[in-house]
Amino acid sequence: MLIKPVEEMLLRNADHYLIPADIVANVQTDNNLYHAFLVLTKIKYSRIPVLDHAGHFEGLVSLPLITEKMLGFDQLNTDILMQCRVSEVMDTDIRTVQSVGDVEETLHLMVDNPFVPVVDSANMFEGIITRREFMKSFNFLTHEIGRQYDMIEKDFSNSSIAK
Repeated sequence: MLIKPVEEMLLRNADHYLIPADIVANVQTDNNLYHAFLVLTKIKYSRIPVLDHAGHFEGLVSLPLITEKMLGFDQLNTDILMQCRVSEVMDTDIRTVQSVGDVEETLHLMVDNPFVPVVDSANMFEGIITRREFMKSFNFLTHEIGRQYDMIEKDFSNSSIAK
């Protein structure tokens, strides 16, 4: 559990964390892989959200997932790009958060992910929280916490923690 002062300072900039859904590049489950390949190549992102027609978050798709589908035994099968749908290759085992205020869960997920999808209670895609935006707030925290709080170092030399 985060200590209150740290959580409060990180939440001060929470309104900057969310990159809204309407400006996040995405594809739909029934788009062909050719379309997804073009989007990923043009925007130079490693992964992008996959949505259904109503805007529900369904998963993520990446160039490696598409490339894996194209690989044959002795050559690349680019025809598969027009034949297969994003839903056939996307990763659906993706953890999301429902609020930019869920600082601790977001921190845990960002250890292994460059961004975390944000959805509402009905799984509607709201946007993403990027590691970059979160790290800006962490940078602010590391520079400001000593100015706003008195910090006292504890002596652990005689405790089991130090051993």
